[in-house]
Formats: sequence, C-alpha cells, structure tokens
Amino acid sequence: MRRRTALQVAPALAIGLATALIPFLAIRSFGHRHVMFTGQTHFSGVGLTALAAALASLVLTVQGARQRDGRTVLVGTAFSVMAALLALHGLATPGILIGMNGVVAFTGGATLPVGAAVLALSALPALRRPRSMWPLIVLQICLLVGVITLGLVGMLVPSAVPSVPATGSREAIALLVVGLGLFVLLGARALKTFLLTRRRADLVVAVGIVWLASALPPAMLMNYMELGWWLGHVSELLGIVVVGVPVALDLRRGAQSRPLVGDVCGADLVEAEEAFLGAQVRALTLCLARKDEYTEEHTRRVALRAVQVGEALGLAGGRLRALATGALVHDIGKLSVPDGILQKPGPLTDDEFEVIKRHPEWGDKMLIDLGFGDEIRHLVRSHHERLDGSGYPHGTEGSLIPLDVRILAVCDVYDALISRRVYRDAWTHERAVKLLREEIGTSFDARCVSALERVLAAEVVPAAAAV
Repeated sequence: MRRRTALQVAPALAIGLATALIPFLAIRSFGHRHVMFTGQTHFSGVGLTALAAALASLVLTVQGARQRDGRTVLVGTAFSVMAALLALHGLATPGILIGMNGVVAFTGGATLPVGAAVLALSALPALRRPRSMWPLIVLQICLLVGVITLGLVGMLVPSAVPSVPATGSREAIALLVVGLGLFVLLGARALKTFLLTRRRADLVVAVGIVWLASALPPAMLMNYMELGWWLGHVSELLGIVVVGVPVALDLRRGAQSRPLVGDVCGADLVEAEEAFLGAQVRALTLCLARKDEYTEEHTRRVALRAVQVGEALGLAGGRLRALATGALVHDIGKLSVPDGILQKPGPLTDDEFEVIKRHPEWGDKMLIDLGFGDEIRHLVRSHHERLDGSGYPHGTEGSLIPLDVRILAVCDVYDALISRRVYRDAWTHERAVKLLREEIGTSFDARCVSALERVLAAEVVPAAAAV
C-alpha cells in the first residue's frame, strides 16, 4: 500500500519540483550575464511587484478579519510589509526621485527575510481563532508606519540610512542564511500539507515559497549589472502571486488556508471532507445519511477516531488520507441493503445477517465503478476481517491484514458497541474496551487497541478540564 501511495503522489511532486527549480536554474545559467537596464526599468518593475504584494495584503487582511482567521491576517501583514519595503526600494532607485542613498540597498536586502519571518509566525496556535483581531491589525499598522518612517528619513536625509547589506558582505550572507532557513521551514509546512490533502493549491503554495526563496541569493550576492539580480526580482513577483492566490481562494470558499501553517491533521480531513477529500466523498456521505442517519453518524465517528489512531501509530500523510477516506465510506455498501433489514427495530435473523455481511463487497464494487483506488477499496471490503480468520467476507487472517485495516476494525467495533441501538442499550466505555482487550491477538491488533485507548483518554481529559 505504501508503494501505491508513493506512486500516486510522485507525478505531482515531480511536476512541482521541476516548476519550483525553474528560477534557480535560470539564475544559475544566465545570472552572471552583464546587462545595462535603466533605473526606470527597476523603478517600474519593483513598483509592479509592490502593487501585487499590496493587493494580496489588502484581500487577505480584509477577508481574514471578516472570518476571524488570525493566521490569514498575519499572512496579509507579511505581504503588506513586503509591499511597503518594495515600494521604498523602487522609489529609492538612484537617479529617479533622489540620488545615491542607502534605502535602496537596505530595503532590497530586508524585504524577503522580513516577509519570511512574519509568514513563519502564522503557525502560532493562538492565531487560529483569536479573541480579537485588533492586536493583529495594530501590529500591521505599526510595521507599516515603521517602514514608511524609515523611507521618509532615508529619502530626506540619504546619509541617515547606511547602504547595507553590501553585495556579498557578511551581513548579506547572514541574511541569506536566515532567510533561506525561514523559507525552508515554510516550504516544509506546505509540502507536509500537500502530502496529506493532495490539493493542487497546497502544492502551488510550496512552489511559490521556493520561488520567493530563489530571489534571495541574487538579492544578496549579485548587483544590478548582472542578469540574475533582475531575474530575482521577477521570481519575487511571481512568488508573491503564486503564494497569495491559493490562500485567497481558500478564503473565498470560507475555509482557513493551512499550507503556510502545516497543521492540517487527520481530524481535519474527516471534519471537512469536501474541502480536503473531494466532492465525491462528500456526496457519498450525504447519500448514506439519506439512507440511514445512524450509519452515516457512525462512519463519521469511526473515521475521526481511526485517523487519530493512525496518527498515534505514525502513519504517513498519504496513508492517513487513504484511511480517512476509507473510514468515511467503509459502510457505503449498506446503500444496497434493503431498508427493512438495515433499519429493523430488533435483532436480525440469520438470513438477514447474511445479507448484511455482503455490504463490504457491495461497497467495494460501488467504489470500483466510481474510480476509487485499491488502497481505499481494501479498507472498505476488509474492515470486518479478523486476525484469526473469523471475519468476513473472505476470512483473511494474520499478516495479510494491513495495519490500516486493523485500525479501522478496532474503531468500528468500539463505536458500534458504545452506540445505542433500538434492540439494545449502549455499552459503557469500560465494557467496550474490556472486550477489545480480551480479543487482542484473536480479533484485534494490540497496537491498535492501545492507541485507541490513548486517543479516548485524550478525549476525556479536555472534557474533565471544561467541567
């Protein structure tokens, strides 16, 4: 299963990597060519980049504040600071508005590292749903005032702002190392999010971050007479657009954008399946809800606990995504079970139970017709298999049952036991866990039972704290 997951995501990663490396390859191949662009070209080009950053900042700040999404407001703050620094960088172009000055070097060197630093802060947990948006708005205003003050002083008194960092100096190299480190952190977050969500938008953000990072070396190590210095400015403009657009689109759909934060977890996949797993999965869960509300609620609870157990056992992002999808649709075959059997207000007869036992195979066939991969279908058709071969529909046993299926089986049985049915009362948590423990080695995997207990214990602690 791991190999299939890797093969599914490999083409997208390969395309993303190739796209991300374009600026680096262009700068390395042509960067040291001598050029003689005018100051007016620099003034106009940087102005366009500043305008793009300002527009991104405005959209993200306004929409983030409306939706009380502190992280998005902070991303908007990063873009606003970058826009202000870029604007000063362009305005300070020698020979356009003023003569030689230190502002052009200072702002050119500070734009990307400062922007990266503010973007990196977006991972702070307190920013997810802050009590008030005003502290973030005030922070943005203060940073902008500071940048504007720097620009005014530097233009009115050019000698007041030192021309640092000088190209290739220790200061420039230090800024380069710090900035690249921050972009590596941001890129790793976006890549982690993509591996879990498989959303193209999250991969696009990762590519945009690499493009921003590619603008740093020429800014610190080259001068305006080298083509690489100009290519870096182009890469910076494209990076701002490519990072900002997916975040804005997420906001338009009413969802928090997470790639710069990298905190998407298995529970998020289950709770927002349409956003992260696709409209097809959402449509199937809605069909199941219309057929039998209890079954849909059961599958959602099972899916939530299954991904939490998967995380506790260290499942990689791709397998966790498949587990979330498979768990959400593991009972989809019950759409083919007659209502009189599925909703019978009492125990099933042997013949009726034989019909019920066919739902894993019916679900598997349905998912084949819908184009789902074998990794998810295997979860659907095998979630009633047991380690000792006593399960159904095929009596698979032992090592032939993957860890993902073992996780789903344990969570499925636990939820079924603690749920109240028409024909029996719900079991207590203690009684259900006792049964799982007794069946370790025969029906259930010890690791899965232990991990489920840890997940359930974590659910109880916050509830007790709230009381």
